[in-house]
Amino acid sequence: MTITEARPKLFTGQHLPLVLGVIGLVTLGAFENRAVGTALPTMVREFDALGSFGLANAAPTASYLISLAIAGLWSDRRGPIPTLRAGAISFTLAQLLVGTATAMPMVIAGRLLSGLAEGLLDVSLMVLVARALPAVLRPRMFSLFAAMWILPSVLGPVLTGVVTEQFGWRWVFLGALVLLIPSWLLLRPAMRQSADAPAPERTAEDATELAASRAALPWALAASVALFSMTVAGDHLEAHPVLGGTTVLVALVVLGLAAVRVMPAGTFTARRGFPAVVAVRALGGAAFGGVSAYLPLLLTLQHDFSPSRAGVTLSITGVCWAFGSWLQGREHRIERVTVLRTGLALMTVGILVTSLLAWTGATTWIGFAGWGVAGIGMGLSSSSLSVLTLDLSDQSNTGRNSSAGQMAATISIATALAVSGTLLAFNADDPRPWVFGTIVTAGAALALLGFLGAGRVRRSRSSPSAPR
Repeated sequence: MTITEARPKLFTGQHLPLVLGVIGLVTLGAFENRAVGTALPTMVREFDALGSFGLANAAPTASYLISLAIAGLWSDRRGPIPTLRAGAISFTLAQLLVGTATAMPMVIAGRLLSGLAEGLLDVSLMVLVARALPAVLRPRMFSLFAAMWILPSVLGPVLTGVVTEQFGWRWVFLGALVLLIPSWLLLRPAMRQSADAPAPERTAEDATELAASRAALPWALAASVALFSMTVAGDHLEAHPVLGGTTVLVALVVLGLAAVRVMPAGTFTARRGFPAVVAVRALGGAAFGGVSAYLPLLLTLQHDFSPSRAGVTLSITGVCWAFGSWLQGREHRIERVTVLRTGLALMTVGILVTSLLAWTGATTWIGFAGWGVAGIGMGLSSSSLSVLTLDLSDQSNTGRNSSAGQMAATISIATALAVSGTLLAFNADDPRPWVFGTIVTAGAALALLGFLGAGRVRRSRSSPSAPR
């Protein structure tokens, strides 16, 4: 008689504390992300610092990018625990700084720390999941990552508004620390297990890659500065079109040069294996993120939606993304590349249908249906790319690989937003349907490019080449 080994389960036994701890941290980060957008207008009015609104919004994105580069190297050299600990401390300090702020510079400093914390936590949690969970459970874990954004996306703005009105905006940030302590305690067993694991054996090739990654750190800093400058300049394009446009153009050039240096060699040609994974992540991120940022404005200007009604796209994004991620995490025998291609195909078709909101007088439900399909596609593809990242990594490079994928998405989304923002700014007096139609259709084209390159992620197991 053959005795079959029991299939591991996510919510039982030794994995349960890890799962609950990660859920707590991801939910905490999601609520903080959604809360800022609701509380920040009140904060800048209270400090009489409306001109700092764009600065406060851009700060965490810039620090997030350099944080990713540092976190990838640190996690590979020292394991995920020191990086995770630094992320938790940075998050705590960020909330305390903003929650006790007496002037806008304290808020901006807190926002910079918040971006730093997000990068450290994102990468270290990926490495911890890779070390603590068997490969068969990772798809379901990533589906939980997406699911934890549903409540913050739907209830976060409302809850933040109530807290801001009843108790003051400071408690939005100080109250977030309540969830940090139990989440940290739940992660302790997995952290001990990771700390007790033998250090990965270092090869000559790995040492070369580490050296190249360290050499690329100044370029990651340059990308952060370019990203920050581009975001701030984009906010002032209408008032200062020449200076703002020039700044955006220079920042794009610097960002492009930096991306060549910090991305794995072969990313821009979608070379087979991990470089193709990074390239597809960049294309998918730019496609979906670039369109989602402009949908509420499209609905407001072309379909006379109120700001609150236009915000329904955020709810559609959260729910459909999580549903797509849940689908890919179910037990199935479908090849991972096929799941990825299906997601990108749904994104392409869904965004094309959504573009009808700009190009034609189609009823809004048709556009919403298209956006829902695109959201499901994003859930399928983004979680599949996370699974492939870990499948194509080993203990010596999981941090750098996770960092590279997230940096690629951040840079590509920022670039898409800068180009779209510039197009919109130069037509701000009378944004015709073709402006929004071009932005949304370009998103569909990027998703199609991702679909065409998805087959190149096939590879047995390999580390990426070092950054150039």
